[in-house]
Amino acid sequence: MGLLLLVRHGQASFGADDYDVLSATGHEQARLLGAQLARQGVTADVVVRGDMRRHRETAEGVLEGAGWSTPVEVDPGWDEFDHLGVVAAHPDLASPSLDRREFQRVFEEATARWTSGADDAAYPEPWAGFLGRVRGSLERACAQAGPGGTVVVVTSGGPIAVAAASLTDPDGDAVTTARLWGRFNTVVVNSSCSRVVVGSTGARLLTFNEHTHLAGETLTYR
Repeated sequence: MGLLLLVRHGQASFGADDYDVLSATGHEQARLLGAQLARQGVTADVVVRGDMRRHRETAEGVLEGAGWSTPVEVDPGWDEFDHLGVVAAHPDLASPSLDRREFQRVFEEATARWTSGADDAAYPEPWAGFLGRVRGSLERACAQAGPGGTVVVVTSGGPIAVAAASLTDPDGDAVTTARLWGRFNTVVVNSSCSRVVVGSTGARLLTFNEHTHLAGETLTYR
């Protein structure tokens, strides 16, 4: 049986000119996860990461913390959706300058509208396109993991939520998938790990959002 670990990147730089950079906490989160995986006896055959800086820096931290010299592959299909573009397209956005709490409220409203498929032309990437590319990357990673391999994917909360929703209800319609995605996406912890087992009957979600390597100030959602 194969094992696929879906890792969310460490904390990025919210409010900075370049969000796509890990904070000092984000770097520490990645190293802490790597150390925990090593203690658990996990040995990755390959690390696959998205093509964003925060994915690369998180993968580097996990490798450092685990003491792995594992090959790293880049799959842009694991990139996050353009969350700023989705928020900017929200018709009720009152101000481009929001604190964390206000941004979270607007973010949830904006993503709900995006996943509904309303006004696809307003978005840099429609929901259906995002869903399709992440599912394609999930299929490729599962093929690498099974049978008997271990693949670590470093990605973002949105793609992890797509994988979790798709594996929880593979026969769900568009409305069900969007609803599940919204529930998963809002709670994915920075540097958390979700486990997928790949067997003869396909891939199944074993755990979601593991983060016992974090405590206190290292436990973050944004």
